[in-house]
Amino acid sequence: MDKIRIKAEFYGQVQGVGFRYTARHAAGALGLTGWVRNEYDGSVSAEVQGDRAVIQEWLRVIQSGRYIEISHIDMNEIATIDDERSFRVDY
Repeated sequence: MDKIRIKAEFYGQVQGVGFRYTARHAAGALGLTGWVRNEYDGSVSAEVQGDRAVIQEWLRVIQSGRYIEISHIDMNEIATIDDERSFRVDY
């Protein structure tokens, strides 16, 4: 398994459109861990951990959300967290 962790910043129409809940639902369905939260500048931040191919599927699912319109994503690979067990919405 190619386990990685990605830090992502999503820009566009990503707040007030169910983005965080779509991200959490998709992550749970795909067996990914991490978190997602709204930022004060209107963007959404997330860290997601799991198999590289599964993370790509998670990104595809999020981008196909009904009202979500992502204009840009900044992503970086970061260190994994060994004891993380779930994906949560942070406030």
